Amino acid sequence: MKIIILGIGNEILGDDGVGVHIAHEVKKIIDNPHIIVDEAITGGMNLLDLLLGYDKAILIDAVKSDEGKHGDVTRIPLGDFTTMHSCNPHDVSLTEAIDMAKKMGETRIPDEIVVIGVLLKEMPCEFGEELSPEIVAAVPKAVEMTLNEVEHMQNLMMR
Repeated sequence: MKIIILGIGNEILGDDGVGVHIAHEVKKIIDNPHIIVDEAITGGMNLLDLLLGYDKAILIDAVKSDEGKHGDVTRIPLGDFTTMHSCNPHDVSLTEAIDMAKKMGETRIPDEIVVIGVLLKEMPCEFGEELSPEIVAAVPKAVEMTLNEVEHMQNLMMR
């Protein structure tokens, strides 16, 4: 089984870059040739291209939400995102990209895609490379949740 773990975000937009920070930490721990840990500053069709050919995908990203508290970490099945925005206003969301690709006959889409989301009350609009204290505190929990997700995926494949 091939798994991809993608930290998504822009490191120069403060808390928006949390997914990339978490991916860096996960990469220090995982040593398995069947698990790729990478980062992405993209969405929509470009993000889908990065996922093709993998059996499972774990996306780690900042997620704006009015529910929960700033810095909460949660597991979200991709299907729960009805309007997941792309970072490019001329692109489609990842869920829309997947739907289009399936309609066009694409068969290399991962069977399971989950998001490890770090909740933000507001998406940052100012440049800065530092994470806020609440988001820094969320990183270890998100790393643990990501590793648990990998273990869960591997256990399912062994059945």
